[in-house]
Amino acid sequence: MPYLVRLADRALRDMEAIYEFIHAEASETAFAWFNDLAREIYSLERFPERGAVIRESKKLRHLLFGKKPSTYRPDKREQRRAVFVLTTRPFCCT
Repeated sequence: MPYLVRLADRALRDMEAIYEFIHAEASETAFAWFNDLAREIYSLERFPERGAVIRESKKLRHLLFGKKPSTYRPDKREQRRAVFVLTTRPFCCT
C-alpha cells in the first residue's frame, strides 16, 4: 500500500521560489527539471524511507536531487503511512 505524500506549506513555498529562480516558465529545460523534482518527491509514495538521515535531526531524512551546482535537498519525515516533506532548499556541501 503506497504512502501518502504531503508537502508542508514551507516546502511548497520553497518549490515555488525555486521555480521562479530558474525561470521555468521561460525555459522548457528548466520546466522539465522542475517536473523531475516534483516526480522525485512524489516517488516517496513507493519508497518512503529513501534518503539519508540528516545531521540536524535524527528523525528527518533528505533526498538529494539535481547535479552541482543545482542540487536541492527536500527534507522529510515518515509517520503513520505518510511522508511529510518539510522543506526543499539548495544543498551546499563544503
